[in-house]
Amino acid sequence: MFQKAVKFLHDVNTEMSKVSWPTRGELKGQTIIVIAVSVFFALFIFIVDHILSRLMTLIY
Repeated sequence: MFQKAVKFLHDVNTEMSKVSWPTRGELKGQTIIVIAVSVFFALFIFIVDHILSRLMTLIY
């Protein structure tokens, strides 16, 4: 069982060395994009929900 764990960790290390990691600048840029898109959709859903609530209030 110990040898299986060692082999697994060795395989993980081998695969992780093949990964192409982003640079710090790429990571910051992508993080900013994700935050901006999340805020945009949160505001969009808030506005649509508010409009629909007002419409439902007027109807009922």
